[in-house]
Amino acid sequence: MSDQPSPPAQRPPAARAAAAKPNAPVQTGAQADALQKAADAIKPSSDPVRNLEPVHADEPEIREPRWTGRLVIFLRVMAVFSMAKGLYHWAVISGVAGPADGFEYQPTPWQTATVFFAVIDLVAAVGLWLAAAWGAVVWLTACVSMAAVEVFFPQVYGGRLAVVGTEGVLLFAYLFLAILSAREHPN
Repeated sequence: MSDQPSPPAQRPPAARAAAAKPNAPVQTGAQADALQKAADAIKPSSDPVRNLEPVHADEPEIREPRWTGRLVIFLRVMAVFSMAKGLYHWAVISGVAGPADGFEYQPTPWQTATVFFAVIDLVAAVGLWLAAAWGAVVWLTACVSMAAVEVFFPQVYGGRLAVVGTEGVLLFAYLFLAILSAREHPN
């Protein structure tokens, strides 16, 4: 071996780059590869093949949340019913529907309950349609309030047990769907 430098064509690319820049540090092939990998990690590749995730055969198949979808459908149906109830109560207040002698000639407890349900049912309808947690709370409050008025104050709306039973069934249907939906999302 001689002490003469090798011709530029026989030098590795990193050494040729270092020779072109006399003050630049010389990099080996492994160092250049490491730098390229670091640069690729910082800057995402525009190559779609490099961005593909590997296929894992032993991973379980991701299922759509079945009960959550059913809960949202139930909430939307209850939103429509709450909207109809609220609009009915407003129709009674405005004199379009309800007693023949008008809203203002009814007893004060009846007027109070009618105004309460006119407001709370419409608020619940909006929250239920959005599937917001506060909507379910307002709707549950409206259900329990209607059942309480029917059971404990029969002079207001007449003590209709069919309304109490319907409210109870809807309440337990909501709780059933909410519990099964929560089991789908353990976090």
